[in-house]
Amino acid sequence: MNKQKLFGANTILKDILIEDLADDGKCVAKYENMVIFVKGLVPGDIADLQIIKKKKNFADAIPLTITHYSDKRFTPFCKHFEDCGGCKWQNIKYTDQLFYKQKNTEEGLRRIGKIDNPPINPIIPSPLTQYYRNKLEFTFSYHRWLSKKELDTQISNKNGLGFHTIGMFDKVVDVEHCHLQPSPSNDIRNYIKKYCIEKQLEFYNSRLHVGFLRTLTIRTTLTGEVMVILQVSEENKELFALLESIKEQFSFISSLYYVINKKKNDTFHDIEASLFFGKKFLLEKIQNLQFKVSPKSFYQTNPLQAENLYKNALRMANIQKEDVVYDLYTGTGTLALLSAEKAKKVCGIEIVPEAIQDAKENALMNNIENVFFEMGDTKKILQKDFFEKNGYPSIIITDPPRAGMDPQVIQTIIDSYPEKIVYISCNPSTQARDLSFFHNTYTITEIQPVDMFPHTPHIENIVLLKKNNK
Repeated sequence: MNKQKLFGANTILKDILIEDLADDGKCVAKYENMVIFVKGLVPGDIADLQIIKKKKNFADAIPLTITHYSDKRFTPFCKHFEDCGGCKWQNIKYTDQLFYKQKNTEEGLRRIGKIDNPPINPIIPSPLTQYYRNKLEFTFSYHRWLSKKELDTQISNKNGLGFHTIGMFDKVVDVEHCHLQPSPSNDIRNYIKKYCIEKQLEFYNSRLHVGFLRTLTIRTTLTGEVMVILQVSEENKELFALLESIKEQFSFISSLYYVINKKKNDTFHDIEASLFFGKKFLLEKIQNLQFKVSPKSFYQTNPLQAENLYKNALRMANIQKEDVVYDLYTGTGTLALLSAEKAKKVCGIEIVPEAIQDAKENALMNNIENVFFEMGDTKKILQKDFFEKNGYPSIIITDPPRAGMDPQVIQTIIDSYPEKIVYISCNPSTQARDLSFFHNTYTITEIQPVDMFPHTPHIENIVLLKKNNK
């Protein structure tokens, strides 16, 4: 390879080998003592790169020409691959995706968590690598993203309904067929888009915060139920005509909701969801339990793989009949309720009111009486008086948000000194950081990565900690 000096932005490097994948999904190359991050390539590719940003020890680059194609490459199955912000690892063979997810998880545990020789099991592949999601949210945009081919043509209608393109909050890729969610997701989305364009309904402008149509959420279940949630900026006759049309066209829809959102963001957890037609909730099943899925419910988006995630978490917990189990960040109570069959008592803690309400209703529906749920901030709830009133946990299961656990919560867990801790995370980096605080009192005895999100760098990871003998 030619030796060149990095002068800064716009420098072109010839025949650079792509060596690795980072845990954020970017490819990694090296030139002399400089680490180079680049998107869109595959480990094993050799390419000419153009530097676009340079720091002291690393640089960002874009690929110009691929001079050698890696044997890890895979032909992307989605026509929107070049533009869409999701599924960016489609061009990598699935077996290699799993390899890099496992590798990055293990390296993060070593580097961030300071865990020598982490006892990590082989990653569990997803049963499905396409059409595996049970929930998708699509965004309406008055000015959709134009592909390279469209830039040189006259486009009369720029309305779009789909996903945000990478790094663009106001540009949406108009999705014709998405390979993430099973039928009838594509048919419903395409019908609604066509209807709205024909009726000249106003698609949202996220820069000026004007427009009628905002988002479309579609939820499905393994039992074949479908929920559609349409979010708009105002209630009018056009809204109800659209809803009636959806109802007539897709009579099998189980639940049809609408949300009136006048805010400048699209979140609607703090806004009422109004039922236009059908049932208030869907029903999903895990093992021998049923769970309600309402418009605002959190539920694992890969339901088949969720079975493997929960099965392994419970296997690691190895709950016995005298165990008191605390399920932190319980969501709608899935793991808490699955734990109840073998435990003496289970306590689920969650800050989202709607999730706690769902959890309580799920307990009633499944006739489970040895579980109770507490709504509030975990950090504030886990106090001495709470433990004395409800019993100290022998097992703690924790599944925090991507940001991980608050240091105060970690210290409270350590002080309560349960026999076992099962830590589930969708962000192995923050999980590794949190695990470093447990070194003096707990030993990590098993680690189980689970691929919940094929064709992305994201992963779930389960870690079992057992207390050291004092």
